Amino acid sequence: MRTLADLSDVSGKRVLVRVDFNVPLDGDGNVTDDTRIRAALPTITWLRERGARVILVSHLGRPKGEVKPEFSLKPAALRLAHLLDAPVQLAPAVVGPEVEAEANGLADGEVLLLENVRYEPGETKNDPGLAKQLAALADVYVNDAFGAAHRAHASTEGVAHLVPEKAAGLLLQREVETLKGILADPARPLVAIVGGAKVTDKIGVIDRFLEVADAVLIGGAMCFPFFKAQGHAVGASLCEEEGIEPAQRALAAGGDKLKLPVDLKLGREFSADTETRDLDGLEVPDGWMGLDVGPKTAALYAELIRPAGTVFWNGPMGAFELEPFSAGTRDVALAVADCPGTTVVGGGDSVAAVAKFELEDRITHVSTGGGASLELIEGRALPGVEALT
Repeated sequence: MRTLADLSDVSGKRVLVRVDFNVPLDGDGNVTDDTRIRAALPTITWLRERGARVILVSHLGRPKGEVKPEFSLKPAALRLAHLLDAPVQLAPAVVGPEVEAEANGLADGEVLLLENVRYEPGETKNDPGLAKQLAALADVYVNDAFGAAHRAHASTEGVAHLVPEKAAGLLLQREVETLKGILADPARPLVAIVGGAKVTDKIGVIDRFLEVADAVLIGGAMCFPFFKAQGHAVGASLCEEEGIEPAQRALAAGGDKLKLPVDLKLGREFSADTETRDLDGLEVPDGWMGLDVGPKTAALYAELIRPAGTVFWNGPMGAFELEPFSAGTRDVALAVADCPGTTVVGGGDSVAAVAKFELEDRITHVSTGGGASLELIEGRALPGVEALT
């Protein structure tokens, strides 16, 4: 994978940078979390300081190939301008004569943000025509959108083959090197924490860590297919039927490495004000659902996490967004933060949990790409990364 250090002099060159500005907006169109925009700043700054003419391309939401004002990148342009303390032009479209004129009119160090690339129906189809139009805007292509690197789209894969020079941005480089390092040469013990709702979404990650990790800790609703496979009653808990068979396979392969909850926090329904009860055991009664791991589980998991040499965490331990069921995720998050080893948190919900408990500064690496990080851990090739070799 080529990096910024491999580029020739970028001064005066048009550099098309794929960024991930898929940020949340409120009802008034204001950015409510600028984490992804901030994550792109090091690469943008590196290029501006060297005299590049920076053209940014990103998606926002799912406009499905149609121009919809609510998906405009204008709020991202305004926020980026504030963070850079410099003007950021917003192009009137993604490609076309007007966009080409603006791109060609940039001065050294100036920044142009193209409109939402998913306004173009050819983006998600990796349309060669759209890729060619994007390539016509640039002398150099840089991909810094790790969160979209697992998609073979026109702006992440197609265009990379049509520009004279290409490289990974600083964020994408760090993501790939950090995640590959976990698998290739981790400080031991390596502890993987895998939570969330569905076993089928993460069975590849579970299988991979059962091969390379010293312990794999399971939490969230995905524990219930494991429990059902073991013959336990799951009550009204969310239990993915398609997850039972892969859970059985993981149980057979995991041995002592695979750790499951030993107690649960139950609720009558998925609600912050529902009736709750603690279950010291795993047999969930009818009419109750497991919505968090219990205190014994959290303590057991914390004992494994705190002395670890390397920790990878993807997925919460329960419905942490509901206060009665946030303790398990909070305790695990604190244990990860307390760990002196290398700690990596990936996936939207895990990142949200770390932010909620104000622990970001105590984590070695907070990944910007949930799906991409999982696919990389599984050993899959990421089209957006492969195109940079």
